[in-house]
Amino acid sequence: MTRFFKLKENKTSVSTEITAGLTTFFAMSYILFVAPNILGKTGMPTQGIFLATIIASVVSTLIMALFANVPYVQAPGLGLATFFTYTVVLQLGFSWQEALALVFLCGVINVTITLTKIRKMIIKSIPEVLQHAISGGIGMFVAYIGIKNAGFLKFTTDSSDILTVNNHPFNQATTHFSHGIQSIVSGSGITPALINFNQAGALVALIGLLIMAFLMIKNVRGGILIGIILTTLIGIPFGVTHLSLAHAPSLAESFKELGVTMGAAFGPHGMVALFDHPGRLLLAIMTIFAFSLTDIFDTIGTFIGTGKKSGIFSQADEEEFFNGKGFKSKMDRSLFSDAAGSIVAAICGTSNVTTFVESASGIGAGGRTGLTSLTAAVMFALSSLLAPVIAIIPTQATAPALIIVGIMMMSSFKDINWSNLEDAIPAFFASVFMAICYSISYGIAAGFIFYLLVKICKKKFNEIHPMLVICTILFILNFVVLAFI
Repeated sequence: MTRFFKLKENKTSVSTEITAGLTTFFAMSYILFVAPNILGKTGMPTQGIFLATIIASVVSTLIMALFANVPYVQAPGLGLATFFTYTVVLQLGFSWQEALALVFLCGVINVTITLTKIRKMIIKSIPEVLQHAISGGIGMFVAYIGIKNAGFLKFTTDSSDILTVNNHPFNQATTHFSHGIQSIVSGSGITPALINFNQAGALVALIGLLIMAFLMIKNVRGGILIGIILTTLIGIPFGVTHLSLAHAPSLAESFKELGVTMGAAFGPHGMVALFDHPGRLLLAIMTIFAFSLTDIFDTIGTFIGTGKKSGIFSQADEEEFFNGKGFKSKMDRSLFSDAAGSIVAAICGTSNVTTFVESASGIGAGGRTGLTSLTAAVMFALSSLLAPVIAIIPTQATAPALIIVGIMMMSSFKDINWSNLEDAIPAFFASVFMAICYSISYGIAAGFIFYLLVKICKKKFNEIHPMLVICTILFILNFVVLAFI
């Protein structure tokens, strides 16, 4: 084990790596509770999603551990899960089976462009300011989803009719809010407002948010998971948490539900149906493109943000990545592992797998090799025994996790020079539009478009990468297509 993971070369030990792996697992294990809640809005069976999340996390993390030998852990990402649910399915109208097919194609494309170095060209073409803006913007989007799920907002039309908010704020509100921009343009806007906090669900979510914030500020290991558990318990006397374990699916029933999602991407309602509608072909292509870009930025941001400082990716490794061939660098192998993860996720029946930024907690604990991620993979496998618990976790207990994680992701904003309009304008549209348009891809598109406009206005044509121009044209074509749908 010491020789396989090169522990001595990386100045670490077995005990340190195992401790780091446990730290990372407990820091990100909230995804086991959050992913079923988010993806379940599409009509997918939540218990099946739970097991699919575990399997996809285990397999993809093992690839990262054994092939790349880096301490990063993979699982279905929150930003990508919200994009899958609220944009691809609820807004664009794809079925969840078709969305899984899109995730699979995204994985295939990411693997292909990683092997052919096209992914490297795309990475080189994206200005640093937009990378920071996109990462922070996804944080805003995720946090806003959490605020709505917590029931902190009510939505009214111009006639002040409350559309929704209660125990399940997305059941009705998302249908209306997904068309919010169109409604505002047509004169029948939908206005969000803060509730009066006289509802049990919102009060429980608020208490949970305060608890979770306290735990995270105190740097308590597994603070998010502890917060979810405590909030669930607090919800019992409020009538928010329903202890219906007698009706909770058993592990055997969970595997039965997994049979519904496993391979659904390739069934008659998945890949086949996706190409039965030629009119949606370009929309499907643009959605895959958006999936790919989001995955790229999530991964690169995590690798660069944590790998350089800790020495996991050395300067020599970075030079090898940009100038070398094959998979000699850790970065090359890590990107391939990340891309392959989405293929595994789609086959299992869950949204895109991504490298979690919470891996930084394990790196902070001393993790330097794949033994850290191997330990986390083993913990994910063991967590399958928690399947019946998912049935009693209320939305109000997981909503604070979305808010906290969103706040953490917004730290990227500090690297943007907001006093310079040349950077601030494209950064604003890339980040803020993700939340107000309820779409990550629209935010990315807006950032690209305004970046080009700013550079053209300043006559800085030499700062515009040809690949960025191609991506922007594809986004504009997407808007043209949507205009005629």
